[in-house]
Amino acid sequence: WMGKSSEKASNQKISSENPPPDDSTKGLEWKDEYMPGALLEESSFATLFPKYREKYLREVWPLITRNLQKCGIACELDLIEGSMTVRTTRKTRDPFIIIKARDLIKLLSRSIPSQQALRVLEDDIHCDIIKIRGMVRNKERFVKRRLRLVGPNGATLKALELLTGCYILVQGSTVSCMGTYQGLKLVRDVVMDCMKNIHPVYNIKRLMIKRELEKDPQLAGEDWGRFLPTFKKKNVQTKKPRTAREKKAYVPFPPPQPMSKKDLQIESGEYFLSESQRKSNEKAKKMNEASQKAGEKKRERMKKFKEPQRIEESDETKESTAEEKRKEMLRMKESLIQSSKSALKKRKGGDAALDQFVENPQKKKI
Repeated sequence: WMGKSSEKASNQKISSENPPPDDSTKGLEWKDEYMPGALLEESSFATLFPKYREKYLREVWPLITRNLQKCGIACELDLIEGSMTVRTTRKTRDPFIIIKARDLIKLLSRSIPSQQALRVLEDDIHCDIIKIRGMVRNKERFVKRRLRLVGPNGATLKALELLTGCYILVQGSTVSCMGTYQGLKLVRDVVMDCMKNIHPVYNIKRLMIKRELEKDPQLAGEDWGRFLPTFKKKNVQTKKPRTAREKKAYVPFPPPQPMSKKDLQIESGEYFLSESQRKSNEKAKKMNEASQKAGEKKRERMKKFKEPQRIEESDETKESTAEEKRKEMLRMKESLIQSSKSALKKRKGGDAALDQFVENPQKKKI
């Protein structure tokens, strides 16, 4: 009897590392024959949408209306209140389709494209909207972890979509995902771990190993814990240096009591002065403090007008500067001589040209 019970207990024991059975309803389709009559009560759901989605929803609303009418669901878009409403009609035969229509308007309000959101009306597709804003208090830390979930150029998100078979969209303070129940559960675990400072790459590695182990039928009933990697959290905290306190000598007597304000006035003699004398003393004290502050400010202002210190040049630097000046003077002299010579040449050439036009008096016949 004991042997049979132990075998039964071992068979019932399921490891947490093994994948749960696929609980998707693929292959089970609803038929109108299952419920020939109409629903007794009308059910309705409404959701708000942000202002920036108004233009897009107006464009795609005819498409949404046509698809919902096929399922016997009426829908309404209220642009004044900024809301979408779905409700059952007399033509509704599937009692669960109103829940699907509610998920549809939720996904549309979370910036999911209409063609993708309409897939939620299928029987084997479900959705989950994960709220991530309240998991991290610090806003900068929240933004970093949300970017970590998306990855460089969306690589991490794409890998997660391929491994789970779900559509994932990170928008604002929520993560919207669509797929099977099993895939949605995996996505939720990865997102929650990411917000708890566990990088999604570790979970992606585990999912990749599980995917390979699923292909082997011999390992279906075994524990996969020995194949999966374990990542320990290494949060190294910088220890602050301890400041050693100096030990004071032990004194059995208590410290002396500090003097009161009245005792200090008696000691200084201010207590015995009249009211007018006290006011005059206070005024003189304030004047003295003001004059000291004015003097300090004046000295700070005068610092700007001080002559800068001159750098004393050595004998070698003086000789080198003198030689450079001489060379420069010689260059200037040569350039002036050349310029004067060129000017003389131009003058001579000009006088010769003028003689051609001026009549020579000696050649004139008398």
